[in-house]
Amino acid sequence: MGAEHGQGSDATATAKVKAELSGLPETLLWTLWNRACEAEHADPVLDDPMAGALVRKLDYPFEERLGPPHPLFSQVQGLRSLTFDRAVRQYTERHPEATVVALGEGLETGFWRVDNGRLRWLSVDLPEAVGLRRALLPEHSRVRVLARSATDLSWLDEVDAPERGTIVTAQALMMYLRPREVRDIIAACADRLPGGVLVLDSMPRWITRLTREGKIRIGELTIPPMHWSMAPGDRSRLYAVHPRITDVRALTMARGRGVTGRLIQYQHLVPAFRSISPAVTLLRFA
Repeated sequence: MGAEHGQGSDATATAKVKAELSGLPETLLWTLWNRACEAEHADPVLDDPMAGALVRKLDYPFEERLGPPHPLFSQVQGLRSLTFDRAVRQYTERHPEATVVALGEGLETGFWRVDNGRLRWLSVDLPEAVGLRRALLPEHSRVRVLARSATDLSWLDEVDAPERGTIVTAQALMMYLRPREVRDIIAACADRLPGGVLVLDSMPRWITRLTREGKIRIGELTIPPMHWSMAPGDRSRLYAVHPRITDVRALTMARGRGVTGRLIQYQHLVPAFRSISPAVTLLRFA
């Protein structure tokens, strides 16, 4: 990855932010690493130049710890983020002053990719992740960062003017929560955010089982235990979580590059390939 252009003294230009994360918070660095590698591809599926800049600002052994760029992983991460971006854009086209609540956002840069000049953004994450986010990303008058677990539902009290619309995103988060916690978040959103939308992704049961057994490693990183899974056929069960859930649907990823990109786009149609990438689901509230 190319060198970053610094400003001021050499010491200032080369100063880096140390990333001392472990467990679940460390996974945000793997997500960032793949997005950054994808963004700097000659034909990227996601326009995310900030991702590469963040990698260069961090004092963290990305390639040594997480392995070299992987063409499948980088495309999956890029296409997943693009799927969430498209859902946000579609919602804010109808509700231009809506609040976007990004749960477990890590070092995602979605605000700068989808901002329409009017929406508001609330980023909710664990204190370790929020500390890095505040150190690395620029401040903005329409962006607030809240150091709080997504399972602490008091973040709902921080949503400004929910009558103007709210879209909640939970990217690479729900699978790490307990099933009861996932249901509580969905039910609370349905109850408190009329006319709102929730977008989440999920992993298949066999993947979550292997993580609980400590058997999935990415380079030197052992993926933390995942507790919640959802097969494509289970989506309809989400209607039972709360009576105000009026629509539950799958969001298909865009086509990526080459054969790999086509496989990612259509993997949900082939049972043997459904575990290649996360399944993305949109829930709409009355």
